[in-house]
Amino acid sequence: MTDTTTPLRNGTVTAPPQPCCPVCNATLSPGRSKRYCSDRCRQTGWRRRNQAGQPPEPPPPPEPRSRRTNTIYECPVCDGRYLEEQRCPDCNTFCVRLGRGGTCPGCDDLITIDELLLGGPS
Repeated sequence: MTDTTTPLRNGTVTAPPQPCCPVCNATLSPGRSKRYCSDRCRQTGWRRRNQAGQPPEPPPPPEPRSRRTNTIYECPVCDGRYLEEQRCPDCNTFCVRLGRGGTCPGCDDLITIDELLLGGPS
């Protein structure tokens, strides 16, 4: 009596369709699984992977900058705005970060980039 619940281990019966050589597209012979059909194709594949078209080395990362550079902070107690100062000099309270910005070109007040683009402080 044959057991039909366990799969057969014969590679020629249970194997998927025959794969092809990635270099010359020749059908690979059944048996041990191979990637290439011959030593010549194996060497050509290695050369294609390792020698041709090496990507250039990526550029070095930019130099780290302080997160406070050109950042506007606002004191939650006295509503004073400060450029690159995280602590209010009047109340000695930590300020809230509003975003990157600088002085307004028209009135010399401190303004964030978002406020400049959206039309003034909110």
